[in-house]
Amino acid sequence: MVRVVGKDHLIIVRFLRNYLRFLAAVQLLPALEGGEETLVGGQAVLEGVMMRSPHAWAIACRKPSGEVVTMSEPLQRPSEKHKWMAWPIVRGVMTLGYAMNLGYRALRFSANVAIEDVMQSENHVETAATAVAPAQSAAESAKSQNREKAVTLSGWLAAVNIVISLAFFIFMYKYIPLLAATELKRIDPALGGRIIFNLVDGAIRLSLFLLFISGVSLWKDIRRVYEYHGAEHKTVFAFENGDPLTTASVQKYPTFHPRCGTSFLMTVMLISIGFYMLVPFTTFWARFASRIVLLPVIAGVSYEIIRFAAKHRGSLFALMTAPGLWLQRITTKPPSDEQAQCAIVALDHAMLLEKERGGELVIA
Repeated sequence: MVRVVGKDHLIIVRFLRNYLRFLAAVQLLPALEGGEETLVGGQAVLEGVMMRSPHAWAIACRKPSGEVVTMSEPLQRPSEKHKWMAWPIVRGVMTLGYAMNLGYRALRFSANVAIEDVMQSENHVETAATAVAPAQSAAESAKSQNREKAVTLSGWLAAVNIVISLAFFIFMYKYIPLLAATELKRIDPALGGRIIFNLVDGAIRLSLFLLFISGVSLWKDIRRVYEYHGAEHKTVFAFENGDPLTTASVQKYPTFHPRCGTSFLMTVMLISIGFYMLVPFTTFWARFASRIVLLPVIAGVSYEIIRFAAKHRGSLFALMTAPGLWLQRITTKPPSDEQAQCAIVALDHAMLLEKERGGELVIA
């Protein structure tokens, strides 16, 4: 009885750890995701990498046993279905929403792999204690049950986490900075001018963001996510330069990439300061509402800047993305060869499916 309780406690602890990793990774999702619908891009997930081409995506996750679990699916580009989605500014909002949806699905898959691994270890113990059915059928039955449980768990985890994520984002990056700037204005009325107020508000928002991404990097599990993020960037660089997708050729590239979601987020935060200066509202709640309403416009403009800068790296707009490249020193870390191999496997699977669908890639 004591051994059963101890085993159940261990499973609960591992489950909670996986959930917390998943929760933290979702908050980092915009910083981990990169690329656009006409280019090869990707995202780090829990113990793996998701790679995306215009018409396909694939995920490769490594279990503690060393086994690499993969999944690939075809994609249809939104702009091919609705031409208006390819309009400037609009395409940024649509592509961001599309990428976030894929990224969230990829994170759920990686979380399911981790959950399934926990449940497999539980079933191995039970099977060893009671050998009733043949070994092969028992293993297949356990695997099937694990996947069913993992899907069920991911469903309610997804619902809970969407609520938590939205609340966290609005509270952390909209409410707190505006409230702090408003309180500072009461202490010193000189901070009440439209320009200085929004500079203070933007500085607080940026500081909170930097504290969050640097703080979670101290957590070993999230640091590994940052390492897989570096593996994704290296692999995309190798592909864009026409190098063979081998561990040796991938590892020679840097972990910093101009189309990274970290650069996008930094650009959004800098651009938003200028946008908020144009808003004439002076009351707290009017300002708060305007910050939420303007989010799609700011995201669309930032997307266009990142897109242009990726294709014209010597331009003035490219300088605006430089802070994002610096920030990638936090959100990307040098990967191991095994982590790089995961990224290569994911891209290979995505490219195989892309070729089957007759897709044509456009390299920035």
